[in-house]
Amino acid sequence: MIEEAAPRVLLVEDNASLAGGLARALESEGYEVEREERGDRALERLPGRSFDLVILDLMLPGATGFDVLRHWRRRGDETPVLILSARGEEVDRIQGFRCGADDYVVKPVGVIELLLRAGAILKRAGTRGSGPETVGTYAFGDVLVNEGTRTVTRRGDPVPLSRLEFDLLVALLRARGRAVAREDLLRDVWGFSRPERIRTRTIDTHIASLRGKLEPRPSRPTHILTVRKVGYRIDVASERLSS
Repeated sequence: MIEEAAPRVLLVEDNASLAGGLARALESEGYEVEREERGDRALERLPGRSFDLVILDLMLPGATGFDVLRHWRRRGDETPVLILSARGEEVDRIQGFRCGADDYVVKPVGVIELLLRAGAILKRAGTRGSGPETVGTYAFGDVLVNEGTRTVTRRGDPVPLSRLEFDLLVALLRARGRAVAREDLLRDVWGFSRPERIRTRTIDTHIASLRGKLEPRPSRPTHILTVRKVGYRIDVASERLSS
């Protein structure tokens, strides 16, 4: 019987006390953890070579977490990244997701929540692409979305989306104009098994990022719409063009 390898985590955090506590918590759950304290040293590490997940602080000596993440994504590394930062303003969250983060958690955070977030990211990364590929092309406004190639264009120009942004967009498109509840998105896109227990603004931040990239006037969206007290939907003008 072949034992499954333990997930490997790169923890980029300059607070030694916090990093030590997080590393012990992760290791107690079966993760292998390697630590890095400086952003400039993290810049030249391509985590996809050996890591399943990166937990990344933003305020680092040498280079910010934003710089590190942008560098990794430009180099083509798609290793899932969870930003862990004391910077909790919406503008910071949006910037993190636009840089390519898979999730964004604000300090201080409970160890249990962090472990749940990390587990959900790994579950999502492990199951994405398994099973038959669903190939469909959707259109709304001047946007085209291709599930098979995981590409998005607007007026013919490619629009870079993070993995989570793309998965969220497709989840809304598949509903064909119906409202999708936040709990369903947390379960189906984020991978939480008990979404009713999760209190997070992550969905709203991802929606804001999608609007910024895909809506003509993000402050007055006409396609990616809020359904009060329920969740979100994409305007019924969206259609599946092929499958």
